[in-house]
Amino acid sequence: VQLQASGGGLVQSGGSLKLSCTASGRDYRAYSVGWFRQAPGKVREFVSVKSYRDRRTYYGDSVKGRFAISRDSDGNTVYLQMNSLKPEDTAVYYCAASPYYTYSDLTEIVKYNSWGQGTLVTVSS
Repeated sequence: VQLQASGGGLVQSGGSLKLSCTASGRDYRAYSVGWFRQAPGKVREFVSVKSYRDRRTYYGDSVKGRFAISRDSDGNTVYLQMNSLKPEDTAVYYCAASPYYTYSDLTEIVKYNSWGQGTLVTVSS
């Protein structure tokens, strides 16, 4: 599966952005697609994912209630709607694909085997 992320940019605190991740290649519908982010000097952290199997959505604690993940009907584009953005949301956001579908697997970075190139989100205070 190949992934292409887009939609990053500069936004003021309290604003919104919508990221997109387009998947291509063989059997992309059989992959859960999610988002991770990495701020300067920090480890990459789980943000959100939508399970391909039961379509459940999962979120990291720091973004619950502010971010929403969705996937189009064809399954090849995953969106991350980010609202009420904070300066601490500033990071490079990566979309990633995993053949797994349970919560315990999908929150582990090692369970993802395809990664997009990353898109920078900067939230100014």
